[in-house]
Amino acid sequence: MSATSSSSFDLLASGGRGKSSRTLLRVVILLFIAGAAIASRLFSVIRFESIIHEFDPWFNFRATKYLVSHGFYNFWDWFDDRTWHPLGRVTGGTLYPGLMVTSGVIYHALRALTIPVDIRNICVLLAPACSGLTAFATYLLTNEMTTNASAGLLAAAFMGIAPGYISRSVAGSYDNEAISIFLLVLTFYLWIKALKLGSMLWGALCALSYGYMVASWGGYAFITCLLPLHAFVLVCMGRYSTRLYVSYTSWYVLGTLASMQIPFVGFLPVKTSEHMPALGIFGFLQLLAFLDYVRSALPSGRQFQIFLWSIAGSVFLIGLLGLVVITSAGIIAPWGGRFYSLWDTAYAKIHIPIIASVSEHQPTAWPAFFFDLNMLIWLFPAGVYLCFQELADEHVFIVVYAVLGTYFAGVMVRLMLTLTPIVCVAAAMAVSQMLNNYLSLKSPKPEDHAVVEGADVTATKKKGGLKSTNKPVVGIYSLLSKGVVVTSMTIYLLLFVLHCTWVTSNAYSSPSVVLASRMPDGSQHIIDDYREAYQWLRQNTKDDAKIMSWWDYGYQIGGMADRPTLVDNNTWNNTHIATVGKAMSSREEVSYPIMRQHEVDYVLIVFGGLLGYSGDDINKFLWMVRIAEGIWPDEIRERDYFTPRGEYRVDAEASQTMKDSLMYKMSYYNYNALFPPGQAQDRVRGAKLPEVGPTLNTLEEAFTSENWIIRIYKVKDLDNFDRDHASAAAFDRGHKKKRGGKKRGPRVLRVE
Repeated sequence: MSATSSSSFDLLASGGRGKSSRTLLRVVILLFIAGAAIASRLFSVIRFESIIHEFDPWFNFRATKYLVSHGFYNFWDWFDDRTWHPLGRVTGGTLYPGLMVTSGVIYHALRALTIPVDIRNICVLLAPACSGLTAFATYLLTNEMTTNASAGLLAAAFMGIAPGYISRSVAGSYDNEAISIFLLVLTFYLWIKALKLGSMLWGALCALSYGYMVASWGGYAFITCLLPLHAFVLVCMGRYSTRLYVSYTSWYVLGTLASMQIPFVGFLPVKTSEHMPALGIFGFLQLLAFLDYVRSALPSGRQFQIFLWSIAGSVFLIGLLGLVVITSAGIIAPWGGRFYSLWDTAYAKIHIPIIASVSEHQPTAWPAFFFDLNMLIWLFPAGVYLCFQELADEHVFIVVYAVLGTYFAGVMVRLMLTLTPIVCVAAAMAVSQMLNNYLSLKSPKPEDHAVVEGADVTATKKKGGLKSTNKPVVGIYSLLSKGVVVTSMTIYLLLFVLHCTWVTSNAYSSPSVVLASRMPDGSQHIIDDYREAYQWLRQNTKDDAKIMSWWDYGYQIGGMADRPTLVDNNTWNNTHIATVGKAMSSREEVSYPIMRQHEVDYVLIVFGGLLGYSGDDINKFLWMVRIAEGIWPDEIRERDYFTPRGEYRVDAEASQTMKDSLMYKMSYYNYNALFPPGQAQDRVRGAKLPEVGPTLNTLEEAFTSENWIIRIYKVKDLDNFDRDHASAAAFDRGHKKKRGGKKRGPRVLRVE
């Protein structure tokens, strides 16, 4: 073998080893990023315990236990008669089963491997585990946008610890978003891959990921609208291609068929307005493909091309007009209230108060963007700007996603989730570009500097303008400038990590059912009133005792107390929720027949006046009134609960309608006994309460938690209820004390 051949072989071998080393290094870095993503979500388990958080996760946990115990087919046909009493709920056909099925598969797989594991621990740790997969999917998506591998690693790191994603994926947050954000990013990666290659295989994989997403979260509508919008923008830019046709057609056909297998979705993809953009773009691309075939088969000409594009535009406009007509005729369901609330933030409050009452449906405050994304906010526009430098098809996707995601995140707090991935990708591209430029020790030559400044090097040389060739180039090309920029960026990245860690540990790692406060000496004090009350219900009430509460607590009561409820967080029946709102906001003689008609045994409320807990039912009370007013405007009027000056008060100046309401009476019943005479205070609303507290005639106090956060009342039986005393005349005479009744003293509060 010649010396030349030998040296070439050695060079090739060393290049192969270098590439393998870089690949191994990236894998190791990604594993560390996944480990950091998982570890940052375990604060809640370390500080409290392995417990399910919030409200919706309790229903998901209960459904998962049913799936594991009874099997998939029984779960699919599950009718739950312990919720929405007396209506019940066809649970198997009214949920997205992807989350439960995923946990069930993991559980049975581990049991098959003889690994003893409890389903609760799988549910608690599922979201952190998926966060590592989300980081890897973000790495793959970013690599499709740029040839710079460091950008993908940075994007994975940002996605792994960004609070905007952690907020819904901490340990115990067993909600649909636990796996859905991973599927969202994966679907976008597969879409870009299919578009770049024009591959039906990648389009089919994209459809498979999309179908899994549909089975997991209602937020799949974001994908259903974003991909057609991307395709439409490409067509408008004159970038129609066979690659676009193959990728979109394979995704839409297979993805729609996959989504229709979910009973909760069914025929919605072809019957609702939210899915019509995807169908319209599919039809439009078929037309463009046909016209492109005709153009290639016939002699080309300027006039002929104009004719073809005129036909395409006409058909598009006619199709759009036809869609409007059939929607008006009721053949296709019109846009839903949630859709209108995305374009008009005041729409839900006026027309659908049940939607507006949810805190995560409120418009996003500006500080929330910095709180959830920190420095990524100002790097995000820089990354989008870099996309305009090349503006390939995949970069157009970044721009479209950025605009759409930013708008939706601004009008609804919950949609910060869908914005976070694109922010991480764009910010990583900007940081990577900056570090690549400033970490290079090689400075440009004066000729290169002149070219950058727009000068003509040849002409300048002829004029003798480069006589000072040996002088170093100053400015951003100097080592000092590079050192300052790199050092500053390093400090910013470290501060970002510190911010993410602080936000995660302090703001997003506290379960709603376990409250924590600080004692004067700085030690942590656990307030466990929720679980105390639910345990009391489980142990001291009949198995079929019906519990009435506001819908916020329905899932928790069903999951922890295992008792039937009237309403829960599914909110599928606005009238039933309004009925509970009417009972809570009316006088006793109106509320009692409602409770008896629905066979209510106990009423549960949340009261924070003693402890200063602001998330109580008095602060939510106006939403009960508004929802009830939407059904019974002649009986319930919001203005009646305000003072003549339009103030919402609970003290002596509160309106008589407010004082007579069942919610007010249950909240402050026996509360004055905790204070010296005339000194009762509501610490949430900063109000001094009337000297004489309210009385109850149709309910009796059954349980009050240690810190008075949860209060439970038992509905009196008809035999024990003095009808004469409950009449309207007796109420007007001043709520006289019931004759012969034994008044129950207040429970002694132990404050540590």
